Amino acid sequence: MAESTFKISVSDDEINELRQKLRLTRFPDELDDAGWDYGAPLAHIRRLVDRWQNEYDWKAHEAQINAELPQFTRPISVEGHGTLTIHYVHQKSTVPDAIPLLFVHGWPGNFLEIRKILPLLVQSSPEFPSFHVVALGLPGYGWSEAPKKKGFRLDQYAEVGNKLMLALGYPQYVTQGGDLGFQITRRIAKNYGGKHSKAWHTNFPIAIRPSFFASPVAYILDLVTPRTEWEKAGLARSEWFEKSGRGYYHEHSTKPQTLGYSLADSPVGLLAWLYEKFIAWTDDYPWDDDEILTWVSSYYFSGPGPAASLRIYYELHNGDKRFLSPAEAPTIPYGMSYFPKDVIVVPRIWKRLLGNVVFEAQHEEGGHFISHEKPELLVGDVRKMFGRNGPAFGVVPGKTGYA
Repeated sequence: MAESTFKISVSDDEINELRQKLRLTRFPDELDDAGWDYGAPLAHIRRLVDRWQNEYDWKAHEAQINAELPQFTRPISVEGHGTLTIHYVHQKSTVPDAIPLLFVHGWPGNFLEIRKILPLLVQSSPEFPSFHVVALGLPGYGWSEAPKKKGFRLDQYAEVGNKLMLALGYPQYVTQGGDLGFQITRRIAKNYGGKHSKAWHTNFPIAIRPSFFASPVAYILDLVTPRTEWEKAGLARSEWFEKSGRGYYHEHSTKPQTLGYSLADSPVGLLAWLYEKFIAWTDDYPWDDDEILTWVSSYYFSGPGPAASLRIYYELHNGDKRFLSPAEAPTIPYGMSYFPKDVIVVPRIWKRLLGNVVFEAQHEEGGHFISHEKPELLVGDVRKMFGRNGPAFGVVPGKTGYA
């Protein structure tokens, strides 16, 4: 399977068409003093649209992305789904025995979530481990080809990630993921754990309350263990998300194609759909307008288009097994980092049923897009987990990561 170097290159015609669409925008009305209660405020979207149309320079940001991120494509065959051309970032450390790490993003992120943590992960130091980093562009996201057939589920995304690492010469590796990346790296750990995937870490451990029949000990512990103040706040955050922020999931998981027409044809519709999540899911992160527009533009200009990124939710909701039983949990070492302003923050007892937990870190700041919001916190935890005194030190034979 031949690898090709890749540079993002959006044509002038595509950019001019975007600006023409922005000029023709028909904005909705808005209630007086609506604030954020009804969704993205009109004044915010007007400001961003004006900049996107008249001042924002995609080509400058495109050049910066291309300069920062070594990008490649490679055909990956997926059982039952043919061959897909997969886009990814791959940067090696200068440390010969650096630890191979597969980074898996989620929605509404994409491969750009690696930008801030990549230079930290590959950094060489005698004080902490270094990594050879591969950031997978999920099929249907960015410049990775989208699946063409129904039934492309967690097993298939896991197959792509594992086959990519093998093709790059990493027969044994570790993983890190958040959002959908949690589900996918967990499936990698289950399907390929031990032989190929040696340990996994997530910043988005989602779990359901333990049941008596599946895990009687955890069920009883959950009943008798007092909640910490951090956990109480987390449950309140989760309740807010369930009541006021989860509507996107129901649309993605039931009728993604219907929503896809709006996101593909209307750049402003796409902007509002994503912008709301960028603001609501972070811990008061001071987004710069160009940061937002670059993320949104990467969806608008993506190879398969923004509609393709939604369909994974349909597959998760219709036939996939999102929550494995404790008996099915992966057995390889597992690490978790907790951030208070993520969208689902549940008690530790629930999360400890997700796998063979060897590392936990609780933080007092940070939200859903932690690799972008607080990259040093995420990388610090990964270094601790795989460092000399960490519980997953040496899980990849011969790969300590130290200079």
